Amino acid sequence: MEFNGIIGNVAAFLTTLSFLPQAIKTIRSKNTRQLSLPMYVMFVSGVALWIYYGIRSEQLPIILGNAITFVLAGTILAYKLRNRSKEKRFL
Repeated sequence: MEFNGIIGNVAAFLTTLSFLPQAIKTIRSKNTRQLSLPMYVMFVSGVALWIYYGIRSEQLPIILGNAITFVLAGTILAYKLRNRSKEKRFL
């Protein structure tokens, strides 16, 4: 593999797994108070569009990397949405 390919794969690996610590922390603590709902909505939507782009352009690395990111960030978003609805009930 050429140098640019190696750099691209390392970058994709790091950015994809960057949500793993936050996902683990969110699942364990169930606390999402400090997380930005608009950021996660925009991010997860963008990742979904990247998956669509990867499918349309038949680029498996884009599909796989973004699918993993979608699951991790989507999990955080789901917790945030669930906690937001619980918080509103008690206000």
